[in-house]
Amino acid sequence: MNKEFYKDVYGIDEKIYDYVCDIEKGLKERFLKLQEIEEYNLLKILNAMQESKLSSSDFNWTTGYGYGDPGRDKVEEIYKRVFKTEDALVRPNIASGTHALSLALQGSLLPGDSILSINGDPYDTLRQVIGIEGETTGTLIELGVKYDKVDLLEDGKIDLYTVKDKIIKNKPKLLMIQRSTGYSLRDALSLDEIEKAISFVKSLDNNLIVMVDNCYGEFTRVQEPSELGADLTVGSLIKNPGGGIALSGGYIVGTHDLIDRIAVKLTAPGLGKDTGLTFGTTRTTLQGLYFAPKVTMEALKGALLFASTFENLGFKTFPSSNSKRYDIIEAIQFEDEDLVVEFCRSIQEASAVDSFVTPYPWDMPGYTDKVIMASGSFIDGSSIEISADGPLRDPYVAYYQGGLNFYQCKLALMKVLQKFIEIDKIKI
Repeated sequence: MNKEFYKDVYGIDEKIYDYVCDIEKGLKERFLKLQEIEEYNLLKILNAMQESKLSSSDFNWTTGYGYGDPGRDKVEEIYKRVFKTEDALVRPNIASGTHALSLALQGSLLPGDSILSINGDPYDTLRQVIGIEGETTGTLIELGVKYDKVDLLEDGKIDLYTVKDKIIKNKPKLLMIQRSTGYSLRDALSLDEIEKAISFVKSLDNNLIVMVDNCYGEFTRVQEPSELGADLTVGSLIKNPGGGIALSGGYIVGTHDLIDRIAVKLTAPGLGKDTGLTFGTTRTTLQGLYFAPKVTMEALKGALLFASTFENLGFKTFPSSNSKRYDIIEAIQFEDEDLVVEFCRSIQEASAVDSFVTPYPWDMPGYTDKVIMASGSFIDGSSIEISADGPLRDPYVAYYQGGLNFYQCKLALMKVLQKFIEIDKIKI
């Protein structure tokens, strides 16, 4: 019945359907292991809501300054329980993951302080926040903050020898770790690697602030970087922890003193966390968090299916289908600009929203190369929903992520294969 539906409604060739279903069958054991992670994280979140005595009255909200907004305080209490930290800042007016990271950096650093990024330069948009790319104003470098980096070793591990040398010589105030890949060709950093790095640098300087960019990584394992010694862990609510339901926002979890300083940057000195409306978003923020473990695993199952399929077709994938996964992103190296474009267009066609729209490469703010993006989502820009993007630069890599439902991911893959066969780029 399903095969006929795919053929009659979506025009999917029967050979493509059978090919994808055969690969899916080979992933059943991997999918069962992902369900164990999902179960643990769901119970962790459920327990945090219960221990915080979440009540229907917490979904009420105030106006004006937001004094006494009950939902705001309850959301932050639940987040600090889930991430096992002293405090949390979770607000709908944090516009993106980049905004959350920018706030965390600005709140933690003063003129003359320095940042050390220990897995190379960060994601494109954060480079402009720091001031190492682009020509924008208000960057950290313009404000007197210094920046340095240590590139990863060839095997993708953190170069602790060079990190030690930089810490001893330059005495940075903040050390930055990006868990996910960004637009690079490497696997996401494992939690073991992150824990090892944090332990190592803290042995050199226990006052060093360690900030982990956790975007795309939440709930892919049973621990978070905040449980491994990170002073600050930062992410976006329209990625994994929003479950495809949160309307907007970002989170920063960590120590009391740092969260207090960062909250002042979001509002004003003397106001901190005590003001700022939730605009009635408490319900969707927490409902999204509740569904986040399920949705994250659906996205990971889709990423595994894409990785296995394109490896079978001879393409390089990052991570490989056999690797442990620490984020939801699947990078596929095409070495062909047209394939990146057609890949993204096929993903768009499989979207629930704006499936009829044709994406084109464009000069997207925050990026130095033209970028093509497929994102037909209920929440605009939500990358926990099925999406794909890539900068149009050599070696021409498409970055696939998200999927609220595995079966939509499966359809998207079939559409990609159908298109690639039509333009004579693959055979199955």
